[in-house]
Amino acid sequence: MVSSNSDVIKKQIKLQASQNRVWNALTNYREFSAWFGVNLESPFVPGETTVGQITIPGYEHVKMEVEVHQLQPETLFSFYWHPYAIEPDYDYSQEQPTLVEFHLEAIEDGTLLTVIESGFDAIPAVRRDEAFRMNDGGWTGQIKNIETYLNESIQT
Repeated sequence: MVSSNSDVIKKQIKLQASQNRVWNALTNYREFSAWFGVNLESPFVPGETTVGQITIPGYEHVKMEVEVHQLQPETLFSFYWHPYAIEPDYDYSQEQPTLVEFHLEAIEDGTLLTVIESGFDAIPAVRRDEAFRMNDGGWTGQIKNIETYLNESIQT
């Protein structure tokens, strides 16, 4: 499938933390839960699914479910999920999930984190635009959340 401008979300942030520290914040399910706003029930394991209740105000009714795709130490963490899957009575299992990738690269003052979510063109048209728009804004907020989390953990 050919990608369009509406198929991929890409966000980047320079974090003043080591690549190892950012990696742990992303891949330790308890740390991920703390900055992401979810209460995950189990560790991230390639090929396995982990679930958890969202803790973000207004979204507490949402259960997050991700299938871990790759864990390449300190460089790439990726998972599949159903974007903006917030309707409790909707069966998202029939939809193709998007792929979320966290790329880490060491830079002079810390780590460059790039978040890419792709696969929106395969989402049913009735919810594609809203899922893209909400996740685009969501990732903007989440990269700020991990930055705040890392900055606070350095001070403690």
